[in-house]
Amino acid sequence: MEWNGKPYHSLDYMLKERFGTKVYKVALNGGMTCPNRDGTLGNRGCIFCSAGGSGDFAADKSLTITEQIKEQKDRIRQKRKAETFIAYFQAYTNTYGSISHLTSVFTEALADPEVAALSIGTRPDCLGDEVLDLLDALNRQKPVWVELGLQTIHDKTAAYIRRGYRLSCFEEAVKELRKRSLEVIVHTILGLPGESREDILQTISYLNHRDIQGIKLQLLHILKGTDLAEEYLSGAFQVYTMEEYLDLVISCLEHLSPDIVIHRLTGDGPRDLLIAPRWSSAKKTVLNTLHHECKVRQTWQGRLYTGKEN
Repeated sequence: MEWNGKPYHSLDYMLKERFGTKVYKVALNGGMTCPNRDGTLGNRGCIFCSAGGSGDFAADKSLTITEQIKEQKDRIRQKRKAETFIAYFQAYTNTYGSISHLTSVFTEALADPEVAALSIGTRPDCLGDEVLDLLDALNRQKPVWVELGLQTIHDKTAAYIRRGYRLSCFEEAVKELRKRSLEVIVHTILGLPGESREDILQTISYLNHRDIQGIKLQLLHILKGTDLAEEYLSGAFQVYTMEEYLDLVISCLEHLSPDIVIHRLTGDGPRDLLIAPRWSSAKKTVLNTLHHECKVRQTWQGRLYTGKEN
């Protein structure tokens, strides 16, 4: 089975189906922080998180949201003809702030006539009732997606990466978001130290049974300035080769529900911060090799999916 020539249900395919055109993301910085950084839960963030709070590609937070969007659109238009965009609040935890601030930055982003939807990266433990009501109201104006950083379902790994919330918190957040018809995208990390292939496939199986609309299958990156980098450089663990990663991600796709949209299949950490794996910088090569390998194996997303029944 193919989705517009690809062996998986790609974000690009979904966006063209929904909006009738190519859609581009503009990565924004809403000036938030994170409970894992401000002392509420911790001071150093998750073990893999860089100083940019996963927003290393986001715009300059000293600019207004309108200015950030313009800057990002101008950059994209230097290479491509682009008319439709998603405003992606990427840096840190983007529902971790006062309601007045959240209302201000989100409303400003949605006011741009070329912004077709809003995507908000956050944590499941930062979705109080006021925040949910705000997102509900915004979703009535334009589509709002909420991206949740789950990474793994396994308690031992979650403690190791300093995630800071229980799996039940994630489940409650998904339930409350879907009650309000907000689309949910889940971030996972493949290759976390101590996790086996079976552990990773258990996370995929678990997500098949949740009411989620999208997933990011993120390759583990080792970035400068993170606590994970110190462990990696000490020889505590190894990262995947490209061949190992592609074999794993194909297996994840085979077991994943074909209804879930694939928002990411690898990752491309900033070159000036990336320690390993260096091969991940060649994103186009990685994706082309993945597509070729799927054809060789005659496989596709959902080939081994057995349904949502428990």
